[in-house]
Parts: sequence; C-alpha cells; structure tokens
Amino acid sequence: MANEFLIDGMLSGTGVRNAVDGGYVDPKSLGLSDRLADRIATWQAQYEEVHFAGFPNHRVAELDKEGEALASMVSEELSGALVGYFSNGFMKRLD
Repeated sequence: MANEFLIDGMLSGTGVRNAVDGGYVDPKSLGLSDRLADRIATWQAQYEEVHFAGFPNHRVAELDKEGEALASMVSEELSGALVGYFSNGFMKRLD
C-alpha cells in the first residue's frame, strides 16, 4: 500500500499528517527538501495564528490555497506517495 499524507494546518501539528496510520510526522523525516519543510513549518505557524483569530474566511481561503500548493510540491518530492489537503479552517478534505 502506498503512503498517504495530508497537508494539514491543525493547531500543534507539524503540517503533515499520515492519512493511513494517523498522527503527524516531521516533514524532514520524510526526506523532503529543507526548503519545502521550512515552507510547511511557516505555513503551519500561520494557520495556528488564524486558529486563534477565529478562522476569518478570507485568511482561511488564502492559507488553503497555499496549503494545496504545498501538497502538490510534497507530491512531487515524494514520488509514489498520495498527498492530499485537509482544511483545518473548514474541517474538511479539499482534494
């Protein structure tokens, strides 16, 4: 079975969740480039700020757009893995 991951901005997460086994994983432990792992960490920290601001729709939409782009980049770097996106602001998978 292929690995499946979700890019996910959940509060106190890592930005990458194992969609099969559950739990968050360190992006660098997956072999992602330092640049991409750092972008995920920055994005995830911004999603935490939006959480505390009450999930304003315009900010959630901006971060979800970026999160979907990050999912695409992760998919490119992890050939063979399924990579999707989960909107923490809307509490649903968007792929």
